[in-house]
Amino acid sequence: MIKLEKVSKEIDKTIVLKDITYTFKKGKTYALIGRNGSGKTMLLRLLCNLIKPTSGTILINDKKMDEEFYKYNFGVLIEKPKFLNELTGYENLELLASIKKIITKKDILDILDKVCLLEEKDKKYSKYSLGMKQKLALAQALMEKPNIILLDEPFNGLDTKSVDKIRKLILSIKNKDTLIIVATHNKEDVEILCDEEIFLEEGKIVDSKKLT
Repeated sequence: MIKLEKVSKEIDKTIVLKDITYTFKKGKTYALIGRNGSGKTMLLRLLCNLIKPTSGTILINDKKMDEEFYKYNFGVLIEKPKFLNELTGYENLELLASIKKIITKKDILDILDKVCLLEEKDKKYSKYSLGMKQKLALAQALMEKPNIILLDEPFNGLDTKSVDKIRKLILSIKNKDTLIIVATHNKEDVEILCDEEIFLEEGKIVDSKKLT
């Protein structure tokens, strides 16, 4: 569970999030809905500790995020992740996996297959198309079987067949101990993947709606 209590964020004297109070519960998939600039990406960045709130508190299981963050396995796709151009797709994932050492080479090959990138695993990242780069970013976010998953417009640039397969992958990952939050403009993503919608405008939550 992640709980936000009156969380605000100010950047260069501009308020980008204002008085956000919300509880995200495990076992649920949430959709963040809003126009560009509404605060969706900034909220995701706060939730994974990439930036700190200007005011307010973020709790994970009723303890401050700063105290608990290292205990949790986050899977994150926000904006454009950085990979090494001179390495192949597989080598990039292998390098990242070597940090925590909780998955095997077989696990890496398995996630590449599930995001429809196995055939391009030995191609250098510099040669990847935008769609292939997006698939690799999804693979790195999901490969270590995280229990908190944050995805910002995860299907940008993907073909319909890949989108269908990766949606099924996300649904298969969902369980009673997993919290998934997806920022998306796509109604079909919301209908297929999500249990609840959260609507943002000008950095504030203006409404929410349960879907299941």
